[in-house]
Amino acid sequence: MTDAITVFLLITGTAFALLSAVAVVRMPDLYTRMHGATKSATLGVGCTILAAAIQFADMETATAAVLIVGFLFMTAPVAAHMIGRAAYRKHVSQWTGTIIDESPARHDAADE
Repeated sequence: MTDAITVFLLITGTAFALLSAVAVVRMPDLYTRMHGATKSATLGVGCTILAAAIQFADMETATAAVLIVGFLFMTAPVAAHMIGRAAYRKHVSQWTGTIIDESPARHDAADE
């Protein structure tokens, strides 16, 4: 039973990693690339690490895996937000198909 769960998590993690790579290549601008890569890569790595924890089935590995996944889920969105915010402040161009800019105004250098 644990082998089936491990295989499922590894296949799922690999699929999310592939989706992340495709998002980086196919998305039109920095903001959408970053969004696609961050979300799917986080889930891909999380599934892969949890598969390792289930396969090895000892407390040390499970504890380390849960801490790694928790750290990854807390830091990846924050890092993506900060990169996106820095790009927005540096006026990195958005995709021409962008319909609305939800920020009330472009940040000035004085805001920093």
